[in-house]
Amino acid sequence: MNYKLRTKKGFSLIEVLLAIGTLAVGMIFVAGVFPVAIHFTTIATERTVAAVTADEAFAKIKLYGGIDLNWISNLSPTDCNDFNDLVPLTADEFAYPSTYTNSQKQYYWSALCRLIEVYNPVINPNPSVQVTVFVSRKIGGGTVYWGGAGDRPVAVQVDVGVPAIGSADELVIESGKKTFINDGYTIVDNKTGDIYRVLERYASPNDSIILLDRNWQGGSVGSVWVVPPPAGGGRYPCVAVYQKVIRF
Repeated sequence: MNYKLRTKKGFSLIEVLLAIGTLAVGMIFVAGVFPVAIHFTTIATERTVAAVTADEAFAKIKLYGGIDLNWISNLSPTDCNDFNDLVPLTADEFAYPSTYTNSQKQYYWSALCRLIEVYNPVINPNPSVQVTVFVSRKIGGGTVYWGGAGDRPVAVQVDVGVPAIGSADELVIESGKKTFINDGYTIVDNKTGDIYRVLERYASPNDSIILLDRNWQGGSVGSVWVVPPPAGGGRYPCVAVYQKVIRF
């Protein structure tokens, strides 16, 4: 009997290696997308929490500030004041959520107040106040922050000035606190309450000069408010800054 030999066909070793290499390259690109997606998801989540925290902060300022308006007499149209210095509250009131929880609270707010019209108990007993709220995240239970609170991130005041030679969108940090302000930070002018974004802090030897997202509208010498990083260094704690005019 005659038997026909059947040839068995398959993939060669080179073909298998090429297929595995192509798959590996594709998986590398796919894996590279995940950290970016996680980063933007985290930002979106924090911005959502920050908006809710700011709404709660504005409501508390309206509530506690409206109980006794004597504190408004200490406000000025040319200066911002820390709300906690005007109307002292317990630390839990600045946390989000402010209700009692067993877990450690991560988000905190601090606020600045600036009078935008004359307050008079008789003529104008319910003045309008410009309120700026900084919403920040707290990292770690033992982290120490700059400012009066210490145990949570708050906005602090930093002296600034206009460089002798420079552009209209530049500021020089004059108080020796240049590490308080860095790329991507948000600052608030103490005189006007205007909000600026820091695009860049220059490298040494000009590391005390910062570049803003728009021209500086303040004077040649002044101060700004900013939430600095932890005292021992670390991630920028401020998530977002919100501003609203409240009539008390």
